[in-house]
Amino acid sequence: MADTDVDDDYDGLKPSELFGKHTWKIEKFSQVGKREFRSNWFEAGGYNWYILIYPEGCDVSNYLSLFLCVANYDKLLPGWSQFAQFTISVVHKDPKKSKSADTLHRFWKKEHDWGWKKFMELPKLHDGFIDDFGSLTIEAHVQVIRDRVDRPFRCLDYDYKKELVRVYLPNVEQIFRRFVEERISKLEKLIEDKAKWTSFGDFWLGMDQNSRQRMSIEKMDVILKGVVKHFFIEKEVSSPLVMDFLYSGLKDLEGQTKNKKASPRLLDAKELPAPLVNVDKDMFLLVDDDVLLLLQRAALEPLPPKDENGPQNRIKDGNDGEEVNMEAYERDEIRLTELGRRTVEIFVLDHIFSSKIEVAYQEAIVLKRQEELIREEEEEASKRSKGLKKGFGKCRLN
Repeated sequence: MADTDVDDDYDGLKPSELFGKHTWKIEKFSQVGKREFRSNWFEAGGYNWYILIYPEGCDVSNYLSLFLCVANYDKLLPGWSQFAQFTISVVHKDPKKSKSADTLHRFWKKEHDWGWKKFMELPKLHDGFIDDFGSLTIEAHVQVIRDRVDRPFRCLDYDYKKELVRVYLPNVEQIFRRFVEERISKLEKLIEDKAKWTSFGDFWLGMDQNSRQRMSIEKMDVILKGVVKHFFIEKEVSSPLVMDFLYSGLKDLEGQTKNKKASPRLLDAKELPAPLVNVDKDMFLLVDDDVLLLLQRAALEPLPPKDENGPQNRIKDGNDGEEVNMEAYERDEIRLTELGRRTVEIFVLDHIFSSKIEVAYQEAIVLKRQEELIREEEEEASKRSKGLKKGFGKCRLN
């Protein structure tokens, strides 16, 4: 399966052009007598980086400490910062047993290095990490991320993304499912409250069609800024994956609602549920002004089946398993893209309902209650007036 990391909404460098990797083989590691040791520089995302190790630990003892550092940080301009996701691995003789760690960090002049003081215990290096010639091999994968605040964005090199999906698939699924399930739970409570649901139905059906249509649309940039703000958390290592699949889901939604031919990696059109939301130029709009039916559909429509596997080893199981692993990744990508699409749809539906329709409904309830109070006061005043009239009569003269 061929994939692309092109972002149709951004004309800058592609994620693959912002990605770099470096392999550092330290010969005769046990004889390194330095407190700290640096690799050669390597390039990623237009910047130079290097790996910094403390063979005896940094501020700790009996641990190998590992860090990624920006080279020549002291020469960077004031205010410089760069967001990056990176993976550092200490390679084992059996690649499947290699020790890896991932993190996200926004580098700047005062935080130009980032990593792990307790990457691994020193005695464990002799359990297959130091090879027969006494060498220790360290690998670094660095993805510079040009984050955006206005809409979901592609941010990962394709091969690096595959590696991260194998590890963080359950995390990404949980983030999408938790959001959708929380919003659906809110809808279910509204629908189950028969009195409120009937009242809301009377309100909505009592409006003219033009008013309903005006309440059923919102500018894309308003909603997509909210999507990024909600889901892109800088300290959460799975955030770039979440953004990538929200981007794919959004593109899938745009293609589906415009009746474009689906990408080969997506579900067949007959397998996709009918959309809840359409995209029209720079606007999101609900597919039907029958919001009652739309809310019921959203509450009842099932999510794709859960992945029953836990995090996988990030190393492929040799050449024999490569085809199987690729098929598994394609299935994972399809499911996560569909979850991303569903998450965008529910976010749009929840935003339009909560910020427009529900607000108008609550205002109508308040107005109706005010009218009832005024009517009750007028009736009470009328009764008092009639009572006063009964208390007065004409005086008769004898």
